[in-house]
Amino acid sequence: MNNHEIAETYVVQSAEQAMALLNPLRAELLAIMAEPASAAEIARGMGETAQRINYHLKALEKVGLARRVGTRQVRNLVEVLYQAAARTFVIADSLGFQPSTAQQMRDQGSLAHLVTMSDRMKRDALRLMEQSDKEVQVPSASLASKVRLADESQREAFINEYVTLVEQLIRKYETTAADDAIAFQLLAAVYPEPMKEE
Repeated sequence: MNNHEIAETYVVQSAEQAMALLNPLRAELLAIMAEPASAAEIARGMGETAQRINYHLKALEKVGLARRVGTRQVRNLVEVLYQAAARTFVIADSLGFQPSTAQQMRDQGSLAHLVTMSDRMKRDALRLMEQSDKEVQVPSASLASKVRLADESQREAFINEYVTLVEQLIRKYETTAADDAIAFQLLAAVYPEPMKEE
């Protein structure tokens, strides 16, 4: 396995790793780092400071959820590249969590990530609206849909295929021509429809 290939699933073996997954920013970083990326690169995309992102990357590396996979020269600086240990993370039974607790931790981590992403999308949209007021063309697209799935196995199959298709689409159109390429953010989410309040 080379540095650009990671495992589909990583079994979380320690409480420290489990706690790291519950941090919304760190969960988002792991999702971004399916491909190698530097702190500066991630920070630019998220509108964060490189110092803050670097702090969290080192924390993820310390507990084994991310790793250094190389370096690259950017002008007169050398950037360290990080990559997630896997695409998805599963909490080990050996940690002693009850199945319901482990599932709750996963759900809370996913929901926290969803909140972080939605806040980020709102912030970016407001900034883009300001740009459009200055007669700058801002191309964008959004999609809202609903799907009814029969059971847990069908839900899991749907999500796996959904993620795979999005990744294939990104690989098809991604360009490494840094000088003239235009960067677009892609935030995708799947979650159950909230129950209506009585």
